[in-house]
Amino acid sequence: MILNKYIKGGVLLVCILLLASCSGSSGGGSDDDGGVTPPDPILPPEAALLASPAKDEECNQGNIVSVTQSRVTFQWNASANTNSYTHILKNLDTDVSTEQNTASTSITLTIARNVPYSWHVVSKSNKTTTTAKSETWKFYNAGEGVENYAPFPAELVAPAMGSTVPSPVTLSWSGSDIDNDIASYDVYLDTANPPTTLHENTTNTSINNIALNADTVYYWRVVTTDESDSNSQSQVFEFRTE
Repeated sequence: MILNKYIKGGVLLVCILLLASCSGSSGGGSDDDGGVTPPDPILPPEAALLASPAKDEECNQGNIVSVTQSRVTFQWNASANTNSYTHILKNLDTDVSTEQNTASTSITLTIARNVPYSWHVVSKSNKTTTTAKSETWKFYNAGEGVENYAPFPAELVAPAMGSTVPSPVTLSWSGSDIDNDIASYDVYLDTANPPTTLHENTTNTSINNIALNADTVYYWRVVTTDESDSNSQSQVFEFRTE
């Protein structure tokens, strides 16, 4: 009986000590965060500022390789929170784009002469999938003895590619020319791709209130002509009427 009494007393003492230990380690509203430092916020990359070739430059030549090609260096300013860049160059005559990845703020490419181009840069970070796109600049990579430059292909604005719109429809676009001598626009609109029906020749950059059939897919493009009779063709856009 005495032994059992001592055993019970010992068990009771151990329980009291364990409760006191738990209370001291977890209670009391301590402000101690265990020394864990919160992670720094992940900042998305910022858009790069383009430097050269200059915007709308008309006589860029770079280092001439041959009658048909030259090497051109593209440069831009470093953007914050960025580890690498994707340089996108588009041949505006063929509408073909090429992409190059680099950790630098410049890249040198061999490209065709006597051809209009556009280019931009996408900033990327190793810490996030968010990216940032720079402005898009156009330039003309000059050839030999060019006295007049063809206009840049018109940029189709509305209806947007693949959109569904009510009838009547308004077509709008923007045009630009290094020589600043755009004479007119030929607007082609058709249910065939590419469109071959000339809808209107105009000096404006929009055509309003075009009555079209309902629930029909249409294709359209714009041919820009300057005062020297040089011309360029836009992309073909499609849209559906409601």
